[in-house]
Amino acid sequence: MNRAIDLYCERLGPGLWGEPLNAVTNLAFILAGILLVAALRRDAAARRDPAVLGLVALVFLVGIGSGLFHTLATVWAALADVIPVALFILLYMYLALTRFAALARWGALTGVAVVLVLVTAMPLAFGFSVATYGVALAAMLGVGGFLHFGRRHPAGRRILAAAGVFALSLAFRTADLPLCAALPVGTHFLWHLLNAVVLYSLTRTMMVEGTKKA
Repeated sequence: MNRAIDLYCERLGPGLWGEPLNAVTNLAFILAGILLVAALRRDAAARRDPAVLGLVALVFLVGIGSGLFHTLATVWAALADVIPVALFILLYMYLALTRFAALARWGALTGVAVVLVLVTAMPLAFGFSVATYGVALAAMLGVGGFLHFGRRHPAGRRILAAAGVFALSLAFRTADLPLCAALPVGTHFLWHLLNAVVLYSLTRTMMVEGTKKA
């Protein structure tokens, strides 16, 4: 029998409900997706945009993949957890650079390639650690800062606000194991709740600011 991958404080055993709170809080991503679908119904331009529809679909897949990992805790479920997150990061990076920063396609693809290399290199060099998500945070701060302070683009402030929430989320993810003795339930569930807010906010920003000329 395969042993469950045990990475978080809350895991109580190898069964489906070994991480009950970590599993249930993935419903926050599903709720975020439902709210985004509701927003699409009110926004014809966003509804006709395949890239925005892709972001919304990825929000649902993030919730499903993370839910699978926190219940099954297998290698393939871990891949189902991280791949949708990586795809969301890369797609959003490309869209932000082309639609908000108005970079040429080659420039945007270069930026995406840099992020992809760093996201890939971090797990290979250090294991899948918080440093991997630090790349995503740095990208959000860099793009958001450039848009807000350099271009005075309204999306910049919203991306920086999402980056602030993500930084807090990352702090809770980092604190999960160190606080395990004092807080047996862990803090990883807060990573889910706050990241659902981040993905919702980023996708709504793309709907509102990124489809005006799409």
